[in-house]
Amino acid sequence: MAAHILAIDLGTSGPKVAVVDKRGNVKALEIRRVPLIFPPSGGVEQDAQEWWRSTSQAIQALWQSFSQKKEICGIIVTSQWSTLVPVDEEANPLNHAISWMDTRGAPYVAKLFRGFLQYQGYDILKLGQWLWITGGVPGNSGKDTLAHILFLKNELPHIYEKSYKLLEAKDFLNAKLTGRFAATPDSLTLYWLTDNRDPFSVRYHPELLRLTQIAEEKLPEIVPVASVLGELTPKAAEELGLSPGIPVLTGCPDMQASAIGSGGIEPLDPHLYVGSSQWISCHMRERKISPESNMATIPSALPGYYLIGNEQECAGFCVDYFLENLVYHPLLERPKAANPYSVFEALTHKAPPGAKRLIFTPWLYGERTPVENKSIRGGFHNLSAEHSLADMARSVLEGVSFNARWLLENVENFAMQKWHTLRMIGGGAQNELWCQIMADVLGRQVWVPENPRHAPLLGAALLGFYSLGLLELDALKTVVSQGKTYYPQEANRKIYDLLYQEFREIYTTHSRICAKLNL
Repeated sequence: MAAHILAIDLGTSGPKVAVVDKRGNVKALEIRRVPLIFPPSGGVEQDAQEWWRSTSQAIQALWQSFSQKKEICGIIVTSQWSTLVPVDEEANPLNHAISWMDTRGAPYVAKLFRGFLQYQGYDILKLGQWLWITGGVPGNSGKDTLAHILFLKNELPHIYEKSYKLLEAKDFLNAKLTGRFAATPDSLTLYWLTDNRDPFSVRYHPELLRLTQIAEEKLPEIVPVASVLGELTPKAAEELGLSPGIPVLTGCPDMQASAIGSGGIEPLDPHLYVGSSQWISCHMRERKISPESNMATIPSALPGYYLIGNEQECAGFCVDYFLENLVYHPLLERPKAANPYSVFEALTHKAPPGAKRLIFTPWLYGERTPVENKSIRGGFHNLSAEHSLADMARSVLEGVSFNARWLLENVENFAMQKWHTLRMIGGGAQNELWCQIMADVLGRQVWVPENPRHAPLLGAALLGFYSLGLLELDALKTVVSQGKTYYPQEANRKIYDLLYQEFREIYTTHSRICAKLNL
């Protein structure tokens, strides 16, 4: 009997679910959308109950195109990260999920790290303690899981007190599937409460729990990466149209799944992910920290490995924002096309490289890496009457690419490695012009596998086979299919080098202005 994994990828836009075989072939795929919710004062949330409903509906729809349900040998979840779900003893959400973009916990992180001797907003002694124990430190933007917990504890104490467990998105879905409230070291990283010095023995650290005054009993059990978490419960099986007892694997966050799905299994084999957010990462064998660039190695989904952890808040999200507010906003009364992204792509091809020196900055929700700045904001710069909608569309792609170049410079310094080729994955890698712009702006060859949008799903599925002992580690890198390579075009380097330098100058100038406007 053929073996297939049911993979669930709960992204910011909603769940994708797929049936994947051992060769990495996606046999069936369903996608659902779940909207973001924007409470005042920096809040960004989602309805976690709607996550489960949409995921269940999508999985039920899979069986219309894949009827061999008996071939499902395991279920695995990957998801958006740094997103908190408080739940009761039945794994029912007690509040909306607090998104990785939410900044309302920032004042409580600042209070936690207040001290006499400060470095970049952190008490020196506490900073050293956190770096030594966890390998990192909670960001002062308030977007880490720890900040969300502190926000809940201080501003929604009735929810905090009622919470049986405080879970990441991936671990919430796993609890719905198995009834077990557990987490892996990789998904727990942004709680900043675990001792990560030994990747094979990660535990909550009593001193960090004492300093944050977070009750350990509200935190999930820690289980090994790449292992079997439990079995599909009868209740969940009925909702998903499956038989109970199917193994449910521990899974991992989307960054760790993407690294596997890119094919970059070996240490220092990098990938650039361009989805709603953006990062550049690779596996490493050792721990390393760079507070000045807000970067550190974090536990990987593969036993004994670390991953370079960083993130830029808005990449593909900028395209969605542009389409929703400048192209298809209801007040503009523009006719809707079958595929808005096709309209966007057509627009970008009408503008020249450099978009007539129009610069877009993608900091719509502040920034994390290589600078952490919750108050910085984006926009179009050097905009004039000669610029068209097409110029604005292309400048969005170029601005996100300039941000990636800024990140790449810091990641290469961190890894002490200069790369000539980057694997590019995520939804943004489906846009051939964007891939070419990335190659031109970065000055690197950009290699794109087939179906780059599904890299997190594929990575999760391959991790599932590995967790069940059905694939060896070396085999994971050979499954990712060959795609297309984009080479830097020297004709475009001059204009992009100029615009990149001004992009960096815009940040320097506007960070002071935004700090005053966005207190």
